[in-house]
Amino acid sequence: MSNQQSSIDLLPDLVREKLNAMLDDRKITQKDAVERINVILAEMKATGELDDASPEKLSKSSVNRYDMQMREVGAKLRQSREVADRWIRNLGAAPQGQIGNLINEMLRTVAFDLTLHAGEEGITAENAPAIAGIGKDLSLMMMRLEKAANLNVEREKEIRKQALADAADTVEEAARQMGQSEEDAMFWRKKVLGAG
Repeated sequence: MSNQQSSIDLLPDLVREKLNAMLDDRKITQKDAVERINVILAEMKATGELDDASPEKLSKSSVNRYDMQMREVGAKLRQSREVADRWIRNLGAAPQGQIGNLINEMLRTVAFDLTLHAGEEGITAENAPAIAGIGKDLSLMMMRLEKAANLNVEREKEIRKQALADAADTVEEAARQMGQSEEDAMFWRKKVLGAG
C-alpha cells in the first residue's frame, strides 16, 4: 500500500474547493477544470503563494481518478441514506428502541467494514499508528453502541412495564365499577400483568 498523497490531496484547501466546485458543475468538463486549476496554480507560484508541498500542475488522469473516487463515495452515501430512509419509513411509528437498535446495527456494520478495509490494506510501519488509532476508536465506538443498545432495551422494558401497570389499574378499576368483587377485580388485574 502506498502512503504517498495524491496531487489533489496536496492542493491548497481553497484550490481544492474550486476544483470540487468545477467538477460538480455539469457545464465544465474535466479537461476545462484541469486547465483552469493549472492557471490558478501557475498564478500562485508566480506570486509566491504556492507552498513547496503543493503541486505546480495537475494531470488529467489524477483529476479523473479523484473525480471517480468522489462520485463513488457520493453514491455510497446516497445508498446509505436511501437504506436508512426506507427502514425508518418501514418502522413508521415503531417504538424508539427498535429505531435505536437499527441505528446501532448500522454503525456496527460501518465498524466492521472499516476493520475489514484496514486488514485488506495490510499493516506497515507507516500506517500502524493510524490503524491502532482506528482500532481504539472502533473499540470505544462499539462499547458506546453496546451501552446505548442496553439502555434502549432497559428503557423499552420500563415503558412496557409502566404501560402494563397503567392498563392493569384501568382494568381493575373498571371491574370494580361494573360491580365485580374485589377478588374478580384482582383476577383481571393479574391477567393483564401476565401473572394469572
